[in-house]
Amino acid sequence: MKLFDILDFTVVDAIDILLFASLLYYLYRLIKALLYYLYRLIRGTVAINIFMGIVIIYLIWKITEALQMQLLSSILGQFIGVGVFALIVVFQQEIRRFLLTIGSTNITARNKLHRAFHFFKEKEILLNIESLINVCQKLASTNTGALIVLEHNMPLDFVTQTGDKVNIEFSEPIIESIFYKNSPLHDGAIVIKGDHIVATRVILPVASEINLPKRYGLRHRAAISITEKTDATALVVSEETGHISYFKNGAFVKFKNNDELIKAVQSDF
Repeated sequence: MKLFDILDFTVVDAIDILLFASLLYYLYRLIKALLYYLYRLIRGTVAINIFMGIVIIYLIWKITEALQMQLLSSILGQFIGVGVFALIVVFQQEIRRFLLTIGSTNITARNKLHRAFHFFKEKEILLNIESLINVCQKLASTNTGALIVLEHNMPLDFVTQTGDKVNIEFSEPIIESIFYKNSPLHDGAIVIKGDHIVATRVILPVASEINLPKRYGLRHRAAISITEKTDATALVVSEETGHISYFKNGAFVKFKNNDELIKAVQSDF
């Protein structure tokens, strides 16, 4: 081979290298996103402790193998082999939610490529946002507590099944009657999909690791938890103060007045 053969570099080679580098970059971003969403799903649950226990056992197994401790390493090896099936059983709910997250546009919704494909599509907002905020104001004026979850791309079947499934078209009187203090549907959250209420008395998962000031109650914690684990957003009316809060991605969304709140809710649809 001549030295000059190494310098025989064509445009096709350059394109090949660029494509390979781009592939590695997007694979890195995909794996990073998947690990992040997996962490969000299991954070604050018992599953994270079980997962850490499996990791520790796996590390001990590798150490015993390196030290040639044949008896202990063989026992741990058998345990790890069976542990794969045990993990599927233990994490079945988390795996289901994780796959739902991947299958939805929750991960890709913020991606520029995804937006490019939907550039010519204008998503119609079926829900009357102004009416929704107006009824929240009515509830706040009487210090009536409420927790309203707005479903977006990721299905919320895993939480709606904890309550009463309904199919009621959204209206202000319906919301007021649901959260009326003597109503049997008052406890728990409601889930709105499109312009229909699809579930009432829903029990939302609450992560124990959420640090909030004492003035915030269980509704606020539940809203943070569901918006952190899914792409849903949530409105909370405080029973103690009558204050309205809006949550997205596990955090409070700041707003100064009703107009800003309406714009914030509309922008998430």
